[in-house]
Amino acid sequence: MARLQGLVSVITGAGSGIGRASALAFAAEGACVVVADLDRGAAEETAASIGAQGGSASPLQVDVTDAAQVDAMLQHASERFGRLDVLFNNAGIPQGFTPVEESSDDLFERIMAVNVRGVFNGCRAAVPRMKAQGGGVILNTASTAGIRPRPGLAIYNASKAAVISLTKTLALEVAQYRIRVVSICPVATDTPMLATFLGPDAEEARERFVATVPWGRLNKPEDLARAAVFLASPEAEMVTGTAFEVDGGRDI
Repeated sequence: MARLQGLVSVITGAGSGIGRASALAFAAEGACVVVADLDRGAAEETAASIGAQGGSASPLQVDVTDAAQVDAMLQHASERFGRLDVLFNNAGIPQGFTPVEESSDDLFERIMAVNVRGVFNGCRAAVPRMKAQGGGVILNTASTAGIRPRPGLAIYNASKAAVISLTKTLALEVAQYRIRVVSICPVATDTPMLATFLGPDAEEARERFVATVPWGRLNKPEDLARAAVFLASPEAEMVTGTAFEVDGGRDI
């Protein structure tokens, strides 16, 4: 039997990268998927791919920094598929190398708005719905940057550390309602955002970064998708509050 058979999931940032790979993987495991992304066209492409494989998906344009849009997204899931079992707060933005003294207010506000407020908006909207139905799973994309930070990424590192702390706090708060909350912490991943993260000398920077990963490569989106499927499934019943590292050993 498929591991997520019959579950209703919402995945943000599902138009590309980790989100798209996860949406495809969730659908392949039997979940109905609300495919949410700021880019409507990208969300529709992911949903079309799911439909072509025989899965069930509903695309939606959502700005996760807008609490009203996030609430409407979860309401859409309930109305379209009948309930909400899994919310994967995956949408996020990177930071290019920026010395802290050169970090602008606009950069700070934008990264925190998407990476922290966006996750908070999702959690806050999901919890009452999951309480009412007797449980659920919330997955939050954090990063190894929140555990083992690198210089020049002060704002991004702080945003991901905040996600990890928020996840741990919420896991304690809602365990009694049978709601699990887990942050997923990838090492650098081959997605459209990677070039921003690596900076102008991308190839050289990539080689240097790969050298810090004991397993010898960066993540692929599918690595995170497989982790998300496991964490969303009943197989992970005792996993909550964890910063789940998918990093090839880099944080050791």
